[in-house]
Amino acid sequence: MAAYVVVTKTRTRNPSELELYAKEAPTFMAGHQATFLARFGGCEVKEGAAVEGVAIIQLPTFEEAKRWYESPAYQEASQHRFRGGDYNIVIVEGLPLGLPPPSAH
Repeated sequence: MAAYVVVTKTRTRNPSELELYAKEAPTFMAGHQATFLARFGGCEVKEGAAVEGVAIIQLPTFEEAKRWYESPAYQEASQHRFRGGDYNIVIVEGLPLGLPPPSAH
């Protein structure tokens, strides 16, 4: 089943560090079957804490999502992200395609 990496940016502290992080994206994405479903476009928080932006990355499996996040290339690049802003990252397992909606009880 597909898995999704959900990234929320809560605060930018150093834009130049985030630019360095973005420049390394081709390196840390290489070799992974990742598809961006959202990439810090317009967003509107309806509930919960404010965010500056959201990215959603689809990978083939939960294990592959963990491998991507834990890869040396991503961990090295993420040091720029840590210095550049405050983020939350969650890896979530998707549902099988065609699963019916939950029934109301």
